[in-house]
Amino acid sequence: MDITALIKVIILGVVEGVTEFLPISSTGHLIVATRILQYPPEVIRDTFEIFIQFGAVIAVVVFYARELLQMAQKLPSDRNTQRFWLNLFVAFLPAAVIGFLFSDQIKAALFNPVVVAISLIVGGIIFLLIERGERTPDAHNFDQLTIRHALTIGIAQVFALIPGVSRSGASIIGGMLSGLDRQVATKFSFYLAIPTLGIATLYDMFKSLRSGVVTGADLPIFGVGALVSFIVALIAIAWLLRFVANNSFRAFGIYRIIAGIVILALVIFFNLSVT
Repeated sequence: MDITALIKVIILGVVEGVTEFLPISSTGHLIVATRILQYPPEVIRDTFEIFIQFGAVIAVVVFYARELLQMAQKLPSDRNTQRFWLNLFVAFLPAAVIGFLFSDQIKAALFNPVVVAISLIVGGIIFLLIERGERTPDAHNFDQLTIRHALTIGIAQVFALIPGVSRSGASIIGGMLSGLDRQVATKFSFYLAIPTLGIATLYDMFKSLRSGVVTGADLPIFGVGALVSFIVALIAIAWLLRFVANNSFRAFGIYRIIAGIVILALVIFFNLSVT
């Protein structure tokens, strides 16, 4: 890997780390960034965009390591802990099933800048509408989560299979619509990233290695990207938790709309590749 390639991988790792847990779509940003940088090679591009999310997954595990260990200790006997992990599984299941059945078709049809732009704009409008409305949350901590909350979040997360929607954004919106307050919805989306992104990444990497799309020579590229995304995602998680404690998501809604318009302009006026 030469110095130019290394710089591009670092840039993409930063993009992933910053955007994975903010409700602005890491996949969408990566699709656009890889087209602009013309890197990595197209044959491994889709797998790279998915794999470097693994660094962000590890960041969540590290950030919540103490809580995860406490939960592991209490899991055999504590009903609240058992109910939390059941809710997490319920929220994980819908996107996992749809993604497993249709991931190749989704990649082929939707992984392009135009879809990303439209999804960003629509998602931004939804965020602004939700924050404008009056809500009375009925869950202010994990112990108050129910299967209804979890299923609503899970259904919302299915839409995040469309690039530009944002996995974290969809799960946060689903959580807020189901009755979670903003902070609980955000934290639950972090935990939900562990099975959702972790299993999706490993499954996609296994398929790519088995088919020969990705070879051993490509692994340094994937490793550096994942490492950078891990470091940056740790910072992003801490920042977002502080942000949502005192702010709404209106700023993200506005950003999404502006970003979507900019991407459409790049496609129309600068011929940003749609393939």
